[in-house]
Amino acid sequence: MFYRFALIVVALLTAARALALDCGGEINPCKVAAGEYRLALPVGWQGGPAVMHLHGYGGSGRKVILNEGFVGRLTERGYAVIAPTALPWRENKPNDWAVRDGDTYPRDDIGFLRDVLADAVAHAGVDRDRVLLSGFSRGGSMVWDVACLAPNFAHGYAPVSGGFWLPMTEDCAGPVHMLHTHGFADEVVPLEGRGIQSSESGELFIQGDILEGLQLWRRENGCPSNPAEHEVTDELWRKRWNCELGGLELVLHKGRHGLPKGWTQIALDWFESLDR
Repeated sequence: MFYRFALIVVALLTAARALALDCGGEINPCKVAAGEYRLALPVGWQGGPAVMHLHGYGGSGRKVILNEGFVGRLTERGYAVIAPTALPWRENKPNDWAVRDGDTYPRDDIGFLRDVLADAVAHAGVDRDRVLLSGFSRGGSMVWDVACLAPNFAHGYAPVSGGFWLPMTEDCAGPVHMLHTHGFADEVVPLEGRGIQSSESGELFIQGDILEGLQLWRRENGCPSNPAEHEVTDELWRKRWNCELGGLELVLHKGRHGLPKGWTQIALDWFESLDR
């Protein structure tokens, strides 16, 4: 009798995971009250860690999932990929995240991301304690905001090519583990920041200085001014600080506005080192 009961439980769990696979890919998004997300699971998935990746300005979760190389490198390492979709920031405007930049947005995106993660935990077996939040460009800026305002959202944060916008916060809710990656020659989101003026309203939105933002994270994480390690290769420059509370590492690459070659391995190796 116990054997038959165990078979039934296994069948139900398998069916539940199959249902998770029915949404989230190119065709069928997964739905929560405030929006949608896409989901990609490793072959033979039985639950485990996840990377939630936030797309850049004008992007979508579908576009993230369609990037087979990017997603494949994550799922091959045993990670589920959760790709939420932002909303148009105003009527007839591209999708954008509710980053703190002085403007107002149609949704509380931190609340939305919490709902997305809760749904993925409940229906796809994502391990709530092993989540890496990453994002590119405006998605990277949203990662900084989530880390600052809701530091317990993820176990680690890996933004790329995006940071705080002005007015820059002076204090965060707690320390985090952060790996920030940026192109030394980035002209879209320069390391020193820049102003962007709306052609329609004349409003001025200002990207913050990335190094100034990192100084805030050093304070928040209890890091000394001087890094503990430097690593220089032909393609990358890395700095790591030994921090009392959280962790902080900066990766600079020679390119412009994009992810450097091998970024997924760098990010996952760093993330997995947090538990050693």
